[in-house]
Amino acid sequence: MRELEVIRDPLWDNIRLDPAALAVLDTAPMQRLRYIRQLGHAFLVYPGATHTRFEHALGAYHLTRRALAALEERGELREVPESERSAARLAALLHDVGHYPFSHALEEAGFPHHEGLGVAKLGRPPLAGELAKLGPTGFADRIGRFITGRSGSPLQGLISGSLDLDKIDYLSRDARMCGVPYGAVDVDRLLAALTLIEAPSGRLEVGVHEKGISALESLLFAKYQMYRNVYWHHAVRSATCMFKRAVRAAVAAGALTTEAVANATDDGLTERLSTADPTGLARAVPARRLFKRALDLPASEVPAETTPWIRERPDLLERVEDRLAGEAGLEAGELLLDFPSHPSMLAVDLPLRTRHGAVERLTGEGRAGQFGLPRVATELYQSARRLRVFTAKPVTRDLGRVRELVAMGPPHIEGWLGGTAAAL
Repeated sequence: MRELEVIRDPLWDNIRLDPAALAVLDTAPMQRLRYIRQLGHAFLVYPGATHTRFEHALGAYHLTRRALAALEERGELREVPESERSAARLAALLHDVGHYPFSHALEEAGFPHHEGLGVAKLGRPPLAGELAKLGPTGFADRIGRFITGRSGSPLQGLISGSLDLDKIDYLSRDARMCGVPYGAVDVDRLLAALTLIEAPSGRLEVGVHEKGISALESLLFAKYQMYRNVYWHHAVRSATCMFKRAVRAAVAAGALTTEAVANATDDGLTERLSTADPTGLARAVPARRLFKRALDLPASEVPAETTPWIRERPDLLERVEDRLAGEAGLEAGELLLDFPSHPSMLAVDLPLRTRHGAVERLTGEGRAGQFGLPRVATELYQSARRLRVFTAKPVTRDLGRVRELVAMGPPHIEGWLGGTAAAL
């Protein structure tokens, strides 16, 4: 078996790769991640944001190794077999192996979630063969359960949860590569504060020691800042909306299949769309001919959503956009509506070990006197979200009443589209 190797990383310096990780990295599905940018179209705003899912996968693996080493040093892994630790390390490395090109845009567009695609790849060559050599029977399935958050392992919280190491890497890496100060996380303190805690059910879970609470707050606040200033930047969202519409149009026209989209790289899909997209939007995005804001409202000025149909019904969203475009004197596809959402952005649910050895639970209610950030999570989330209308050309019509659509449920919107409800 190959010896341990070292990769230089701009964020974590030296990343040491064990033989199992090296075997997985050399497969085509993992090498594909070198050509998928971590932040999709954010490079159109932050030129340095060209880092890839491959780099991020290495970072998540590295942090998982560090966390496991810290837990091992404190004697907390005696009940966790080595095969389970290996599965956790490889799950961190493989967690994005099924990822689409251009970040999460295509999941917003109604395509299946990338975790399911990734788990399917674990059961097919070449990954299936490599994983069969690296662990006991069912090893690939064990890794898949880690990736989808369904593992009963005490180590599940390292891969998905309030303190997962994927989150720590992408926030730190994205901030570094975008050149912004918003993603600062006290990583060393967080890793030092990680601990396995026995829940009331008797099951061990990844939790945090009381001394790590301020570091946990830094993680949550960094997430809020990055969503507000980078991930949901207006130009990034404009490009994302245009891209989503272009891909859906190409698939609807039969020029692209969902399978081809899922297996593409960023540049490969961009090239295919240049001829397959009937809307022309796909050619406008890389040239940075982006739609401009015709409406930009903070979520605090938008009525509460009856049903989050903008996120859940991309088909309905397109029909609404085209109806609004016609009313504004635009052609179909020249008006795009955007109201990004991530309800669990600042969610917290994990056990806490106090300095006196007692165990408490940190949730959205926070912890009196010590952990107040979750109690203002709703306000922070609302501050990060904005309802926007992007248009290809300036419009003179007042679009302010679009906010009323957000508060409607799909049946009322269908009535409006069909002309049986009052027009906006």
